[in-house]
Amino acid sequence: MSELRLSDRLAAALRTRSYSPRTEDAYLHWFRRFVRFHAMRHPRELGADDVTSFLTHLAVTERCAPATQNQALAAILFLYREVLHVDLPWLDQLVRASPREHLPVVLDRSEVTALFAAMQGTTRLVAGLLYGSGLRLLEAVQLRIKDVDFHRGCLTVRAGKGDKDRQTLLPAPLRADLLRHRAEAERQHQDDLRRGAGWVELPFQLAAKLPNAGREWAWQWFFPATRTYLHPETGQRRRHHFHESAVQKAVHEAVVRARIAKRASCHTLRHSFATHLLESGTDLRTIQKLLGHADVRTTMIYTHVLNRGPFGIRSPLEGLDAGFGVGGGQGAGSGAGPEGLPGAGLAGHLGAELGGSAEGR
Repeated sequence: MSELRLSDRLAAALRTRSYSPRTEDAYLHWFRRFVRFHAMRHPRELGADDVTSFLTHLAVTERCAPATQNQALAAILFLYREVLHVDLPWLDQLVRASPREHLPVVLDRSEVTALFAAMQGTTRLVAGLLYGSGLRLLEAVQLRIKDVDFHRGCLTVRAGKGDKDRQTLLPAPLRADLLRHRAEAERQHQDDLRRGAGWVELPFQLAAKLPNAGREWAWQWFFPATRTYLHPETGQRRRHHFHESAVQKAVHEAVVRARIAKRASCHTLRHSFATHLLESGTDLRTIQKLLGHADVRTTMIYTHVLNRGPFGIRSPLEGLDAGFGVGGGQGAGSGAGPEGLPGAGLAGHLGAELGGSAEGR
């Protein structure tokens, strides 16, 4: 069986199981790397030692991160189990690399203000949704007109991470700018229709079920690209959504101009959204729902980056007149965290939410 034919079967298996296009690209990449590493031998001829040697090469020679090694292993396991239908005992005995735990980079409110002051146009609006709504970058640029509800003040994320839908808030300060942007996008769409264009890509097989939906206003991208393209399979003149790389570049340049001494990116704005909500007293379960986390333990990482240290607890040094700074022991009598959030009380608050005391965790 040729590599091409096997790669086609792998792609078909991924699409049948509704894996995202990016996961499909990643798994195909690791499949080709795995086959080429073993001199184009068919995977049926390989065993546990061959898989282990490939992962060892990634870890030792290429110094890949644990997450990269685990992604490669996941692709190989999918190939054997779902495509080749090989259920070998050694598949379950392969050891996954232990991922490193990284604390998220978070901007304070003054840094967020400086960042937005250094941005303008569509990229500033998209960045505003990353921070104001907690969206991932692709979730923001892939919003459609029908997903932004100005009346109810909410955004609907369709087929987000894990192929799940969720709703989050629409920031009130962005409302006027978003309405102006939508009006401009509608004028552009009307011009496209007059020129015989105005088509947009539809999810799954919706184009077959609703042949004219691709030109309807409700299905258009909220942040459309500046140029159209010709779709070769249908002959339709389509418009893609605003490309995520443009937002990434604009955010990076804004970080440099604002002289922010942190390795900040688009995803940093989502981290800042969650952390600032937590600092303001929003409960952890609500933040979990807004972010779309499947497990509250994922959301709990933001308790470690609060302004007053992990779980909002004060350092013992704050209670001493040891001559550090001005006044030495200032703040010793106050148990309040930033914006009135109880410092020591946050640990108990989180423990109660998770069904146990903070002291026992």
